[in-house]
This record gives sequence, C-alpha cells and structure tokens, in this order.
Amino acid sequence: MRVAAFISGRGSNMLALADACADPDFPAELSLVLSNEADAPGLAAAAARGIAVEAVPHRPFAGDREAHERTIDAVLTRERIELVCLAGYMRLLTPWLVERWRDRMINIHPSLLPAFKGLDTHGRALAAGVRWHGCTVHVVRAAMDEGPIVAQAAVPVADDDDAHTLGARVLEQEHRLYPHALSLIASGAARVAGERVILHPHALPSPALNPPEAP
Repeated sequence: MRVAAFISGRGSNMLALADACADPDFPAELSLVLSNEADAPGLAAAAARGIAVEAVPHRPFAGDREAHERTIDAVLTRERIELVCLAGYMRLLTPWLVERWRDRMINIHPSLLPAFKGLDTHGRALAAGVRWHGCTVHVVRAAMDEGPIVAQAAVPVADDDDAHTLGARVLEQEHRLYPHALSLIASGAARVAGERVILHPHALPSPALNPPEAP
C-alpha cells in the first residue's frame, strides 16, 4: 500500500512510520511526505532516507483552504497514494478533502479519544486528575479528532508527572502504536464498517497495550 504522511514540523511519528516501512515484510510503503511548511525539518529527514517529499505551503492560497487542498489532492493522485497518515499536520482539513479520502486517511492524537480532543492534551489530562492517559489512531472525519478508532495505547499517570514528562511517555507509545495501526489497515486486518473499525479475529494485539512479559 502506497502511503503519504502529512507533517508540519519535525515529523517524529512520520519517522517511526518510515522505520517500519523500511522492513521488506511490512505491508505498506511510505511513498511521500508532504508538508504545508516548506522549511519543515521532517522534509529534509525524509529526503535523506530517499523518500519523495513535497511542500504545498498554505499561505499563498490567501485563506482558500479548499483550493490549497485541491492542490494537495492532485499531488496525492500523481503519486498514486492509497492511504494518508496525518503525522503532526497542524491544519484542520476541510470536509471536501476528508470526504474525498473517506476511510483512506488516519490520524494519531495524543489522548485516549474521545477524551481531550484538540490541543494541550497532557496538561488537560493532568488537570482532570485522570489515572490513565495515552494516544489514539483513528480514521479521520470532518470534525476535529473524531472518527472510528483503529488502535489505542494507554500509559499510567504518575503523581509527580508534569505535561512534559507525561507527554514524553505518550510520544514513546505513539511511535509504537502508529506503525502497528498502519500495519492493521494495510494488511487488511482492520476495516471500516460505518463508524467502527472491525479487526480480523487473528489481528495482532497492540504492542503498546500488550508488552511482552519480563523474562
């Protein structure tokens, strides 16, 4: 499966996907990294790995979000992309692009959705006093941080956590969870049925939720 990753910055989740896709047995290929920021560090990192990159800056479109996304869609078509992975793409997509790529676009969010949609998820989780926090890979829908859930990873919240320490542990799980979720979709082990994701009975469990037992 030919995959494009959308980034706006350094793209650490994109690099985790690239590492996974470098395995010849992995069922997806990271074929394109696209950014709305021409100077996004992740573009150079992807190019250094031999991955095709494309910058489609949003500012020249003078606020016409759909026109910007039609240009992006043309790039995806040209590159024969089959699935889009949002990996730190800091733009809220229009319904036009989301519907055009319906069930073919996934996102990773740093919370256990549906809790803590939007920004500052770690600080809000701490303020709420939750005992568990984590991350979610979901199929994208037009509303922000909504859509069928593919996979989740949970981390315990420590009494001495701050947003930085909690966020660092969640990010570590993001780097494990996103390749796992992509593998489920690309292999056909996960499929969208309405507003739910159905897993094949023999799909491998998430490595983040089911770590190997200590020897």
